[in-house]
Amino acid sequence: IKGVCLHHDAGALGAVWNETAWIRRLNMLKQMGCNAIRTSHNPPAPELLDLCDRMGFLVMDELTDTWTIAKKENGYAKLFDKWADKDLKAMIHRDRNHPSVIMWSIGNETAEQGYPEKYGIAYHLTEVCHYEDPTRLTSYGSDNPWASEQDFRNTMDIYGFNYKPHLYGKFHAANPGKLYLGSETASTVSSRGVYIFPLSNKKEGALDNFQVCSFDMFTVPWGQLPDQEWAEEDKNPSCLGEFVWTGFDYLGEPTPYNTDLTILTNFHDEEAKAKAEKELKEKGAIATPSRSSYFGIIDLAGFPKDRYWLYKSRWSSEPVLHLMPHWNWAGREGQITPVQAYTNCVSAELFVNGKSYGRKTKGTKEYRFLWDNVIYEPGTVKVIGLTADGKTIENTITTTGSAAKILMACEYGQGPSTDFGGDCAPASTQTSYTDDILFVDVKVADKDGNMVPTACDEIKFIVSGAGEIVAVDAGDATCHTPFHSDEIKAFNGLASVIVRRTSKGAITVKAVCDGLESCEIEL
Repeated sequence: IKGVCLHHDAGALGAVWNETAWIRRLNMLKQMGCNAIRTSHNPPAPELLDLCDRMGFLVMDELTDTWTIAKKENGYAKLFDKWADKDLKAMIHRDRNHPSVIMWSIGNETAEQGYPEKYGIAYHLTEVCHYEDPTRLTSYGSDNPWASEQDFRNTMDIYGFNYKPHLYGKFHAANPGKLYLGSETASTVSSRGVYIFPLSNKKEGALDNFQVCSFDMFTVPWGQLPDQEWAEEDKNPSCLGEFVWTGFDYLGEPTPYNTDLTILTNFHDEEAKAKAEKELKEKGAIATPSRSSYFGIIDLAGFPKDRYWLYKSRWSSEPVLHLMPHWNWAGREGQITPVQAYTNCVSAELFVNGKSYGRKTKGTKEYRFLWDNVIYEPGTVKVIGLTADGKTIENTITTTGSAAKILMACEYGQGPSTDFGGDCAPASTQTSYTDDILFVDVKVADKDGNMVPTACDEIKFIVSGAGEIVAVDAGDATCHTPFHSDEIKAFNGLASVIVRRTSKGAITVKAVCDGLESCEIEL
């Protein structure tokens, strides 16, 4: 299972179902090599399951995040005793004829896993699943390591570990016939196109100005880097796979900048919990500007972060060779500026303006290459990789000129192309879509058409003809421009405008910005 967890919102479009938006999302995940979706933490829109049936995704269909012990005063715990059976049966009756659904999840991180006298709830929910649908197994997302050694492990068919890859081997040795998987993994956080030096996996070194470094070396206190998860999966081939938290950024929960004390439910050590609570209370005096999460492999606007290619290098059979950071670092001349490559090549050599910084060869438990001795000088960074079958591939990053113009392109349902920071194949290879809404990718470019990776210019959109603006976004978690505005600040070179068709005929979209050459396209 090469899966991701998804919340139900579609970013700037909100929670109301839109088929084009979700085809776009699933196409992007499929291009990455993803083959499974966990509907965290609630039954999904039935239309999502229709798409998963058509597009070949596997689904963990999940009931709830709460049983009888409340996480929030106004949560599902108030309704559980009366409604849990009815809701579970309704979910199964509604969804059991979808071939994409491969397992039922009876819950996620509920407090009852820590109380053996409450295990009857889990047994009962599994019994209901088996009675209503004898063809599928049950699972659960457990974040309590103690529970995996108790009878709780027997209350479900597939034991789900949330952020506990170090327990895979121990669990399998103690329960050799028991299926298990990483029901929620990683929780690495990052902001697209943000790089902070010197490199650090510590909070104080990876965070700045309410953004998170995109070198993917920082994770939340309860999480792990993708590399750590994969090392344990490789060591324990009995593991069925994983569901990463999360495929896309989503509205709310801007960890590590949230001040919501529910984050404390992730701590089981009382001393660590008390320390975290103290930090959160002190930080609570500062209003966080973040409106959305940093967990996503893809940002809220639908632009892939660097991590997209890390997962693609693991999950896809296609050759992958992705370089970071960008190479516009005026003021860093002569300073150490590390370069990282995400690749499934067996080796790679790095060059800066023709000078070699050495060849790296992948070893055991090594899933990325890092050259930490690179001295910054403007110009071109090139990496040449050698694949397992002896072929060479290469990638380059070049210092761009200053921002000079705006460029736009319509995605037509498949996700951003490589010209706009994406990785999607031509539309002809994608699942069909309707054109009720159209995603227009926008980039701030230099005079030669290269995206300027530091550009954050404010762009205004004018739509005429048979369409209207639905939403704008750029993937910046700190941006509070209303989604239904007609202007947005680019975030590290990119922005997006979503256009709704109102009638038959052509739609004209124009983008303007003071000091930049405008752009106009016809859809």
